[in-house]
Amino acid sequence: MSDENISHVEHKEPPSGAAMFWPALFLVLLLVMFVLVEGWAATAFGDGYGQESLVKSPDETWTFAVSGDSRNCGDVVMPAIAAGAQAHHAAFYWHLGDFRLGSDVDQDMAQEEGYRERHLSFTRYIGINWNDFIQNQLLPFGNVPVFLVIGNHELHFKTEEDYLAQFGNWLNTPIIRRQRLQDDPADYGLRTYYHWKVGGVDFFSMDNASGNQFDRRQMLWFESALKRDEADPNVHTIVLGMHRPLPHGVAPHSMGESAQGIESGSQVYKDLLEVRRAGKHVYALGGHLHAYASDVYNTDYWKSHGGVLPGWILGTAGATRASLARNSPGASEAVTNVYGYVLGTVNPLGSDTGSIGFKFYEVKESNVPRVVVDKFTPELTHWCFEQNRSGGSRWVASN
Repeated sequence: MSDENISHVEHKEPPSGAAMFWPALFLVLLLVMFVLVEGWAATAFGDGYGQESLVKSPDETWTFAVSGDSRNCGDVVMPAIAAGAQAHHAAFYWHLGDFRLGSDVDQDMAQEEGYRERHLSFTRYIGINWNDFIQNQLLPFGNVPVFLVIGNHELHFKTEEDYLAQFGNWLNTPIIRRQRLQDDPADYGLRTYYHWKVGGVDFFSMDNASGNQFDRRQMLWFESALKRDEADPNVHTIVLGMHRPLPHGVAPHSMGESAQGIESGSQVYKDLLEVRRAGKHVYALGGHLHAYASDVYNTDYWKSHGGVLPGWILGTAGATRASLARNSPGASEAVTNVYGYVLGTVNPLGSDTGSIGFKFYEVKESNVPRVVVDKFTPELTHWCFEQNRSGGSRWVASN
């Protein structure tokens, strides 16, 4: 090596302090932003990030919370349901669809702080109603994971594509994505239906919002997954969650309202009977009817067509409450003019592995957090509990 080259190497100066400072600062800022985003997402998406509550052993006793139909007054009622789920240390909350009214402005949004001083047009409403649902109904759950079912009101002036875009963070969480890829390593697409497993229990979140039916693609997916569960000794229980209840139950407001719904819903029911005969515990949860009822498939039809499955209707999260005068024959419990949620207890003391006990918890006006009452006014809060029912007086927004 020449003296000239040696001299050149020896006199090459290291980067200056200023030159190193800016890249280092940039990396620090990136790290801070990542931590902040992860923390926000854990609160906003719950199940999307912190999933420690979803790791259970097959014989462990644990709980989850379920209800649906949170339109009309859900912004008032759902924070109380969230508080109940947290108090019971629920592993997750499962919403059975109909987040917002969609066809008109929800009463709670019309009276919300920031909107009650001025008229909320329908055009403005339809553009923000799902964001309102996220802010006022999902975020109160904090770190409790939330799973969603699509309801028919999600398709008022919107599409399934809109739904997938808005709620993708809740539909593609690690536990859902992992199960989807375990079923099919080439399946990277989001769908409105999915399933996930916790502690030997397989939870199916189904879509009967569009056309009042389970479409053919969903049926093939469901029956394939059910066959795998039937052969899997580690799966003890199947829980079906959907918006509309299966047909031929105690509620005519169900999949029984259309020929397609009767056909696909009856087939799903028969599939569940088959897996029960294989020794699995089976439970079916639905909403759509704005009331609480249990033993909803205890009907003459199912008694003579294979058997009665344990079923509940849980449309009690804020929607205008329905009359049960002609909807309850056969149900062991049938209650209207209530809000609340059902707590499912997996492996209750003294039970068989995989069995689940269900108990309804009513939400009363006194359970609504004070900050929520102040945000939506005491007048609307009281109206939600006294008049948001079939035959109740119409809410007139105050200024």
